[in-house]
Amino acid sequence: MKTLLPLFIFFCITTAAQQSTSIPSYYKTDNALSEKLNTIAGELELDRNFSVGEDGTEQISLAVIQLKESEQPRIGGVHMENFIYPASVYKMYVAAEVLRQVSEGKYALDSLYVVRSPNDVDTAREVLSDPRPLLHDGDTVTVNYLLDLMISRSDNSAANCLIDLARRKNINALMHQYHWQGSEVTRKFLKREFEDPGYKDIRGTETSALHAADFFYRIATDRLVNPWVSMQLKTLLGRQLDNTKLSQGLPHNTMFYHKTGWWSYWTHDAGIVKDGKVHYILACFLPLKEEQALPKFRLLAEKVDALMRKD
Repeated sequence: MKTLLPLFIFFCITTAAQQSTSIPSYYKTDNALSEKLNTIAGELELDRNFSVGEDGTEQISLAVIQLKESEQPRIGGVHMENFIYPASVYKMYVAAEVLRQVSEGKYALDSLYVVRSPNDVDTAREVLSDPRPLLHDGDTVTVNYLLDLMISRSDNSAANCLIDLARRKNINALMHQYHWQGSEVTRKFLKREFEDPGYKDIRGTETSALHAADFFYRIATDRLVNPWVSMQLKTLLGRQLDNTKLSQGLPHNTMFYHKTGWWSYWTHDAGIVKDGKVHYILACFLPLKEEQALPKFRLLAEKVDALMRKD
């Protein structure tokens, strides 16, 4: 086993390093939309390289997909193929595979799961208004409880449990099925010293706005695995408790099914916007600390939403 382990690590790293940047053929690439989004990025001073500490510099990754009945979906963006650290946004990829396994009958939403260390990493609630207690070693909860905690409150302990339940090889097989190479789930939300064998030295998880937007497009059209998985995930995303980012710039009567994430130099938000008049997907990954990113997100959402309502 000792001789096989380095080969396993090498396989994981080289496979994950293959990044897919192709826009799927079912989209109409809208150059005019991209030009307008680039203009917006320039107005908000987001069209530049940002320092991300020891990782050097990073750029925005932004994608917009406009959805209209009986029309081919149109896509545009700003560096939308750029891969970036996604923070908690990649928890939605974990949820998709868990729901796929539930759909196939491997276990049920009400199946019980026992939390084990070192997965119980959280020491504070991400959303202070949420009264649900932190997870601890020995707690017994349902799969559905873990899913909701992971998506709505972005709970890291719940995410670690569900990554173990679904298994990374299965999550990444789903990612590859939809040609999201480069967005593999490589890490849990804990220190590398506590990682499973074969994952302590693997590269960090990345994703792109293109992959995230395509993920949401499949949810919006009930084509992520199957309609049941798509609708279950959409329901979870609609209960997102972090509304400090893009939500601040959207009209109050708009439904936003989304997942946020932030850590250190990275602040992100991505989801489906729908209110009966507009239906579009907005995925934005900013290499900015949260205090700098929040006012940018509000203005970005206002400008993109106004643009979508004109077309």
